[in-house]
Amino acid sequence: MERLFGRVNTWTLLCALLLAAQTACDQGPAVVFEGPEGNKATFRVEVADTPEKRRWGLMYRTEMGTDEGMLFLFPKEEQQSFWMKNTPLSLDIIFIDRDRRVVGIVHDTVPFSTRSVGVGVASQYVLEVRAGVARRKGIAVGDAARFTRVP
Repeated sequence: MERLFGRVNTWTLLCALLLAAQTACDQGPAVVFEGPEGNKATFRVEVADTPEKRRWGLMYRTEMGTDEGMLFLFPKEEQQSFWMKNTPLSLDIIFIDRDRRVVGIVHDTVPFSTRSVGVGVASQYVLEVRAGVARRKGIAVGDAARFTRVP
């Protein structure tokens, strides 16, 4: 090993590799919103990218941080609607079109409601976050959404 890395201590090299691996493992998907006034909001997200994951959504969840959410990915852009059946958390539901612009927001959903909610505009992506967070972070129709990874 010394021939490959000069006088680098094997233990130091191992620690550096483990730290790099841990950092890579900690990274997860995120959605970043950027508004015209420079406001920015970042959410770590779980991704619902299959019919089963989209059906299950956030049902039965009792906790979620204010910087966390669930991002629903749909195969095509069309009007989306959601209900809160079996969902004890009140949520803000942010609808995003295929160009990754916010096209509508449903604020403060009613937990356990079977009433369908939507914004009447086509979207391909939908982000669910804790109720009140969209207003507090200044997210508005027209804001850009970027999908990325965060540590």
